[in-house]
Amino acid sequence: MDSGVGILLSVMMEVFRPEEDSAQVKFPPPLVYIAFLLTGQLLDRLSGRMPDFIPVSAWVMVAGGVALLAGFFFMIAGTSRFRKLGNNLEPWKHANQIVSSGIYRFTRNPMYLGMALACLALALLFRSSWAVILLPVALLVIRTQVIAREERYLEAKFGDEYLDYKAKVRRWL
Repeated sequence: MDSGVGILLSVMMEVFRPEEDSAQVKFPPPLVYIAFLLTGQLLDRLSGRMPDFIPVSAWVMVAGGVALLAGFFFMIAGTSRFRKLGNNLEPWKHANQIVSSGIYRFTRNPMYLGMALACLALALLFRSSWAVILLPVALLVIRTQVIAREERYLEAKFGDEYLDYKAKVRRWL
């Protein structure tokens, strides 16, 4: 078991090794959202669903469905624009250019916004109060460990071009 874990960690460190010319993000951001969602689910089970502030309601299911669709929209719009322009999706790889067209005219981080909406949606659909409570913590981790690193990197690499874009477009919405 120990050797299996060691091998897995070794493979992960190799796969997610940041390039020299990158934001130096050391892990895939979707794992942050998944980890906090699963932790919320675990805490719900361990606590007997206490607190339980998400009612069994058609409105909650509709809100969860709308948030899930919106999340997928933002993620797909962001990734497709990056791919179309030949930019790397992985934040541990170099950026080729500032992407400011498409969905990026409205938000600088549509993929992270989409992941947050999908996480909220799943928390609502699973009635996981703890996952809702932990979502702001996940957002704080994404903000400080991913977005802040990306912003510093893009400012250093693209200078005024990025600063102009940053002044025009909000981080989230």
